[in-house]
Amino acid sequence: MCGIVGYTGTRQAVDVLLDSLKKLEYRGYDSAGVAIVDQSIQLHKDKGVIANMESTLPRFTGGVGVAHTRWATCGRPSKENAHPFIDCSGNLALVHNGIIENYMELKRQLIAEGHKFTSDTDTEILVHLIERHYTGDALEALNQALKEVKGTYALVLVQKGSDHIYAARRENPLVIGLGVGENFIASDVTALLDYTNKVIYVMDGEVVDLSPSKVTIYDSNGSVVNRKPEVITWSAEDAQKGGFEHFMLKEIFEVPSAIHNTLLGNLDGVEDGTFLTNVDFNSVKIVACGTSHHAAMVGRYLIERLAKLPVSAELASEYRYGEKAKECPLVILITQSGETADTLAAAREAKRRGCRTLAITNVVGSTITREVDEVFYTRAGPEIGVAATKTFIAQLIALYLIAMRLGYAKKSMSHDSLRTMRNEMMSLPQVVRRVLDNADQVEQATDMLVSARDVFFLGRNINYPVMLEGALKLKEISYIHAEGYAAGEMKHGPLALIDASTPIVATVVRDQTYEKMLSNISEVQAREGLVLAIGGEGDAELEQVAHKVLYVPGVPALYSPVPISVLLQLLAYYTAKRKGCSIDKPKNLAKSVTVD
Repeated sequence: MCGIVGYTGTRQAVDVLLDSLKKLEYRGYDSAGVAIVDQSIQLHKDKGVIANMESTLPRFTGGVGVAHTRWATCGRPSKENAHPFIDCSGNLALVHNGIIENYMELKRQLIAEGHKFTSDTDTEILVHLIERHYTGDALEALNQALKEVKGTYALVLVQKGSDHIYAARRENPLVIGLGVGENFIASDVTALLDYTNKVIYVMDGEVVDLSPSKVTIYDSNGSVVNRKPEVITWSAEDAQKGGFEHFMLKEIFEVPSAIHNTLLGNLDGVEDGTFLTNVDFNSVKIVACGTSHHAAMVGRYLIERLAKLPVSAELASEYRYGEKAKECPLVILITQSGETADTLAAAREAKRRGCRTLAITNVVGSTITREVDEVFYTRAGPEIGVAATKTFIAQLIALYLIAMRLGYAKKSMSHDSLRTMRNEMMSLPQVVRRVLDNADQVEQATDMLVSARDVFFLGRNINYPVMLEGALKLKEISYIHAEGYAAGEMKHGPLALIDASTPIVATVVRDQTYEKMLSNISEVQAREGLVLAIGGEGDAELEQVAHKVLYVPGVPALYSPVPISVLLQLLAYYTAKRKGCSIDKPKNLAKSVTVD
């Protein structure tokens, strides 16, 4: 959560900061602010989206500054609680992402010392704490202050009359952008792509000193760190809308490329063992949050079917509270950003229990990549919309490949079966393109949902978690209450809520659950529920029991989660669009959940 940008160089900092900050608005949009260093620190901030703040922004001058867009955690959204914060003397200004756990204790101390507070945030504690130690050297004051802090942070500090920027990280992302005669720092690389593709990722416990001509990184012991920069292959255009009305729609239409790129980078490893070379384990646990947890649930079905191993899928936020089992499974951790706080905590707990760990993530250099034994990179490219779309599909592809790898390595799949499945996987981009070609039919089907107060999503077997994800997408961006259920559970309570005002979205594929799903739909119809069914092309029988049918290309049932998930993403998108909702920036949500 929250977006941070810092700049030092020869340009007008306010122009760079505003341009870069807008690229990070998906990380938070409750309030925003900038601080520009000249002979004094010029501060401006406001409640709401960045445009609110920008519309009243004075013409600040200066080549050094920081900016922030906020997703509220401590303190309600307001102008007073917006970042940056400035100290009592006016020498220092700071922005922060994270949680300061002992802020109340520190605040009491600082108030007793005469410090005056203007907000309800934990962040303001930091700038006053640094001021307590400040005698003219901001870097030394920062180091001393951090010794008193408990919690997590990515923070950036500027000092009156200086062209240096100071930053520090603990469990929240920061990335340095390298320029010529200028340098940048941000919480996400997407903020920097218009200016540089050369970056250095800041690691946990490190402190950074940036000037226009130099970058110095110090480890937790104060020693200088020499780290080679990485070149980002994403272009600035990859992080733009490219003619689409919303990022979410653009990213849904990028699913075929996300599938292709994830397969291209990893498919050979299924057979030659370039990932999961050591398969000396007898069970698997997949741990994740939110959308990634739904991918984990699909992964459970895939690995159990292809590798014949027992698999469980668990919420990362609950994993740390369990007890260590007698046998330690392979723990697969899924996080799109690589920075999800609960998933990082789960990774550390898995290591503490002595388990081997494998992360699935979309972001090279993210925190999770340094916490685990092995990393499987999806290659979906930048995703700006808060609701995960192409990254979810890329996670599914990763799990197919991991299941295939385990099945082949554990000898539950023959070489011929593996080759057949490889060929089938290569066809999935084209399968999804056919779904996208019929997006107008999906848009028309929203007539059944747009006025609803409640919607149920029903599926069985491997498509049960797909329907959980479909319900999540609808509630995230359209604000319609939606619940996903295993269809067999409807008669165990939820059927009491079905009537003519409650639409049902049901997935029916030709597998061992087909007849049972038809029966479940009939039960709904008997209670006057309206059924929007999703089935394979040519399924005339389904048209006899549903009010409307949307078709996906006929694929083996094992692959059906891919086209069905894309169709459900379109369904949520077009429903939200018709309702006039804020699709890319839904209320109360942010893209990367870096606090727990």
